[in-house]
Amino acid sequence: MATPTVPKDESQTEPGNLPDPPPPPEWAPPLAADGGVALESPVLVRLPELRASDLRSPPRRRRLLPLVLFLATCASTFWVGTTNWMPIVPISSLGYAYLVVTANWVQGLTYMCAVLAILLTHEMGHFLFTVRYHIPASYPLFIPVPINPIGTMGAVIGMDGLKANRRQLFDLGLAGPLAGLIVAIPVMYMGVQRLELSGQPTGDIAFHNPLLVKLMIAHLRPDLSPETTVGIGQLNPYYIAGWVGLLITGLNMLPISQLDGGHVIYALFGKRAHTIARGFLVVAIVFIVVHINRAHIWTMMLILVILMGTDHPPTSDDTVRLGPLRWLLGIASLAVPILCFPLWGIDT
Repeated sequence: MATPTVPKDESQTEPGNLPDPPPPPEWAPPLAADGGVALESPVLVRLPELRASDLRSPPRRRRLLPLVLFLATCASTFWVGTTNWMPIVPISSLGYAYLVVTANWVQGLTYMCAVLAILLTHEMGHFLFTVRYHIPASYPLFIPVPINPIGTMGAVIGMDGLKANRRQLFDLGLAGPLAGLIVAIPVMYMGVQRLELSGQPTGDIAFHNPLLVKLMIAHLRPDLSPETTVGIGQLNPYYIAGWVGLLITGLNMLPISQLDGGHVIYALFGKRAHTIARGFLVVAIVFIVVHINRAHIWTMMLILVILMGTDHPPTSDDTVRLGPLRWLLGIASLAVPILCFPLWGIDT
């Protein structure tokens, strides 16, 4: 009689053929005496702190306002260029304003394109690095002023700089000025070549040259004195666009507060930058008071800086090293205000 075959139970395991035990976890927190997790574990202490801002999705950038301000700045810079940088005079008559625009539209368009190229390049230098480092930031916000001789007060970018570490802050601060100079210097070069100062200057406004422009005049135009001022009636669109670009670059690179220069010196020197900023503020106040008749134009800027605060806030990580290349570039950039900032500005 045949013996029936009994199916083998897969749940039973023969001796010597045991399955491999499951692999141990990569890490298990040490247990305290009461069976709980030991909170004093060094591994737990190193865990990054979770902030409420980390749980929020990044805000969407506003598009309409930056676009409107950009178009308004195009219009304002075009307008002052067509009026020979004396924008208030033609306002009294719309008919006369129309004639001025139709007669000088090429000059206005040239100035508009040149100055906005400098400003846009400067701000995009900042913006692209905020994108690279995932720092929340707005699109560039231009500031139109159609009643002053240059038609604008520059542009700004709103960003959450506190989320940047030391190296990222350095790159964010320096990228804008360096990018702007790449455009501003060739524009000023063309402006110096086209300067015509032989006639009697017209108007009651004269522009003082920064050191970089004085060096350009000495090299390119030996027939002119490097110390000469340029009357508002002697301007050409390239010169004034370059002058505005150098002014904004030199102003932003001043080593104080949250200006671009403030970012750079904080990245270089950490909290020691506060001493530099405070010292610079004292020197600026003394300079304006002593030369109040010529330096009063900087008073409003000084007040704004004081309201912003002289000390730069800490970064998300001040211990990150810059490296030798950034150090050399940062130290060299301290010369930018000396080269680009027109100390006496504008005489009226």
